[in-house]
Amino acid sequence: MDLPVNFTDRIKKELGGEYDSFIISYDEKPLSGIRLNRLKISPDKWEKLSGVSLNKIPWIDNGYYYDANEWNASKSPFYYAGLFYIQEPSAQTPANVLPVEPGMRVLDLCAAPGGKSTELAAKLQGKGLLVSNDISATRAKALVKNLGVFGVKNALITSEEPGKLLEYFPGFFDRILVDAPCSGEGMFRREPAVMKNWEQYGTKYYNDIQKNIILKAADMLAPGGMMVYSTCTFSPDEDEGTLDYLLSERPEFSVIKIENNYEGFDNGHPEWINSGREEIRNAIRIWPHRMKGEGHFIALLKKADTGERFSSMTKTIPVKLMSDEKEFLLNNGIKEVELSRLELHVDKLYLIPEGLPDVTGLRILRNGLYIGDRKKGRFEPSEPFAMSLKREDIKYYLALPKDDERVIRYLKCETIDISDEEKKANDLDKAENGAYVIIGIEDYPLGWGKVSSNTIKNKYFSGWRMM
Repeated sequence: MDLPVNFTDRIKKELGGEYDSFIISYDEKPLSGIRLNRLKISPDKWEKLSGVSLNKIPWIDNGYYYDANEWNASKSPFYYAGLFYIQEPSAQTPANVLPVEPGMRVLDLCAAPGGKSTELAAKLQGKGLLVSNDISATRAKALVKNLGVFGVKNALITSEEPGKLLEYFPGFFDRILVDAPCSGEGMFRREPAVMKNWEQYGTKYYNDIQKNIILKAADMLAPGGMMVYSTCTFSPDEDEGTLDYLLSERPEFSVIKIENNYEGFDNGHPEWINSGREEIRNAIRIWPHRMKGEGHFIALLKKADTGERFSSMTKTIPVKLMSDEKEFLLNNGIKEVELSRLELHVDKLYLIPEGLPDVTGLRILRNGLYIGDRKKGRFEPSEPFAMSLKREDIKYYLALPKDDERVIRYLKCETIDISDEEKKANDLDKAENGAYVIIGIEDYPLGWGKVSSNTIKNKYFSGWRMM
C-alpha cells in the first residue's frame, strides 16, 4: 500500500523496531467482525442457533471474526432479526470497555451509524436512558434504523451540535462515549480512500474539533461519572494530545486503567506529545501488527465526585388510548405502568424513555420507542415495536424454522402461506382474520403480518426489506 510519506516518517520514529512489522501488516487482509446483541441473545445460544462457525474476538466477550468470502453476514436472516451488528473488531472496543449498568443515563455523542450505541443500549437492558446523537442528520438515519432493528426501547435520538446538548444536559449523564471525528489513520488499510482526506485536512483540523467536543462532553458528565474518549487514528495530537488538553482544562478528570487490559494492547504515550502526565499511559492503543484489528485509541476517564448532579422528571403529554389499542398493547409486551409514558405526536405513538427531562427545542429524530400509527380510527403497529418484543410477550406468534424458505420470502415483503396444522400449533386458529401476528425466525421476531385464512399478509417495513 502506498502510504503517505509524512505518515510513515512519523510512525517510524514512534514505533522504532516495530516499524517493519507495522508496514508488513498493511499487506494483510482487513478482518470483519460481528457483535452479538445482548438484548436478544447470549454467545452460548448464538453458537447453538446460527450453524455458522466463527472465531471469538479475544478481547470482546460478545464479538466474533467472520470471513466475508464464506458467510454473507448482511444477508443472514439473523441480521434482520437484530441478533448481531456488523462491526470492525477494534471498533467494538470503546463501548465494550465503558462500564454501563441498567438504569444509568448514557450519552453516545458522535453515534452514527450506531455500532457503539447498540452495544450501550444492550448493556442498559431497557432500563435507564440512552441519548444517541450525531450532528449529521443524514448519517443519523442509519442510527435510527440500527437502534430500531436492535429492539432498543429507551433511546432519545438527536441531531445536534454538542453545545446545544449541553444546554439541556449539564452534569446529567452517568456515562458518556465520545468516539470523536478524526483523521482516520487507523483505517488506511481498510479504507484506503481515507488517505486523500488525511492529505487534504491533516490532523490539526480534527484536533480542533476534538478539543471542542471533549470539553462539552466533560461538562455533561455527572460528578463521579465515567467517559470514554476514542478515535480510529494513530495521531498523538488527536489522541494523547486531546487527553492532555482535557486534563489541563478540566482538572477534576483523571485517566483510569481499563480493566480489560488484553495483552495485545499498547499503552498511551505522553512522551510523544512532550507531556509529563504519566496517567495518559492508562489509555490503550490498538496496532494492526499487534492485534487482529484496525488502528484505535481508547481512554477511560473519571470525573471527581464533587458538585451537584442534574435531576429531572419525565414530562409526557397523556394520550387517550382507544380500547382496542390498549388491549392490543397490553397483549403485546407493553406493561400497564408504561401506558402513562405513551405520547401521541401527530398520528404517531411513542413510548417515552423514563427519566427524560424536557427536551423541547432539540432536533429530535426519535423519542423513545416508536409504537405505531393511528390511521383513520385503526392502529398499525410499527416495525421497531415488533423488534422490541420477546416471543413470550406476544399474543400471536408464528415461529418459522431458520431454514424455512418462507423466512426469506417474508423479508422480501411477500405474502406467506400457512397450513391448518401450523395455525393450530401456533394458536393462530384462535385469531380472527385481520389480526396482527409476529413472524419470527425461531424465537426471534422479524416483523408483523396479518392473518387472512391460510395466508399471512406481509406487513414488514418495505424500507428494511431484503433485496
